[in-house]
Amino acid sequence: MKKIIQILNRKGSNIIHIEPQLSVHDALQIMSDKNIGSLVVTQENQYLGIITERDYARKVMLKGKNSAETTVADIMTTDFPLLAEEDSIEKCMQLMTENNLRYLPVMRGVAIVGLISIMDVVQETILSQQETISELHQYISGSSY
Repeated sequence: MKKIIQILNRKGSNIIHIEPQLSVHDALQIMSDKNIGSLVVTQENQYLGIITERDYARKVMLKGKNSAETTVADIMTTDFPLLAEEDSIEKCMQLMTENNLRYLPVMRGVAIVGLISIMDVVQETILSQQETISELHQYISGSSY
């Protein structure tokens, strides 16, 4: 059974984080510049939550708020389930499905060490299936045995 650490090892654990007092407009600009859909919110190296494009759409746009005047702290999500590096990818998929989430933070103790997206899970699943297919081809052809 594959673990979350395998996804982090493949993709790296470069976390783009911002502080909660940043404006939503500035956070969206960072997301646009980096071509990502979420940012980790920290203060003094403490994980506080995540801000996503979904947060913006539901908590700013639909409520008629001004993104330049609204802070990240006003709209970030703080109650994401947390993953550990040793958790299985299946657990990650289950949490994402049950909670209708696209992102999950990965923790080592109290420190955030990564952010897993639904795309990361899909890519890892595809890679795993490709490995299985390759192993089956080798088995059938007798090339590795």
